[in-house]
Amino acid sequence: QVQLVESGGGLVQAGGSLRLSCAASGRTGSTYNMGWFRQAPGKERDFVAAISKIGGFIYYADSVKGRFTISRDNAKNTVYLQMASLKPEDTAVYYCAAESGLRVPRVPNEYDYWGQGTQVTVSS
Repeated sequence: QVQLVESGGGLVQAGGSLRLSCAASGRTGSTYNMGWFRQAPGKERDFVAAISKIGGFIYYADSVKGRFTISRDNAKNTVYLQMASLKPEDTAVYYCAAESGLRVPRVPNEYDYWGQGTQVTVSS
């Protein structure tokens, strides 16, 4: 079992930056592949970024490539999502998720554990 808590969301102007954090407790360290997803009102939960257990493999959605950076610090049991050049269409609730398999999933239903989400609002 692992518990995930996101933080760092907020209101930012277009072009600004935010860094989200996802703190994991329980059975953690390098046990899990980690992903970030986002869900805007009335829309499905979409993949944003994912990172493998020790950070050797990283994946991004095309919509955030070049603007967002995922990283992890296994000593701190924390995964980060650095977001830059934010756009109004990045507005959503951002969720982190954990999964312990061999592959790094990029779809929500392949993740086993989820945080409660943190709201990111980008004003134009």
